[in-house]
Amino acid sequence: MNCAVPETELREQLLRDNSEYRRLAEEHQSYDVELESLSNKHFLSEEEQLQEKTLKKKKLLLKDQMYQMVQQIRKQIDVS
Repeated sequence: MNCAVPETELREQLLRDNSEYRRLAEEHQSYDVELESLSNKHFLSEEEQLQEKTLKKKKLLLKDQMYQMVQQIRKQIDVS
């Protein structure tokens, strides 16, 4: 195989087979739900604004970690 394997397919494989990736994805989704809840408010207190920024940073960090895992599996496939 080569880089022709779609990233979505690699992510689905990791979700099925890799508990760490699955944990990261679940945590990412939970932050997404919290951010959605905050975005539904008309006004955010200073504390909520800080919470929103923190959640966005955490969510981005998880996304980066998940991306790195996808790239690792892509390298393994390319080497095979």
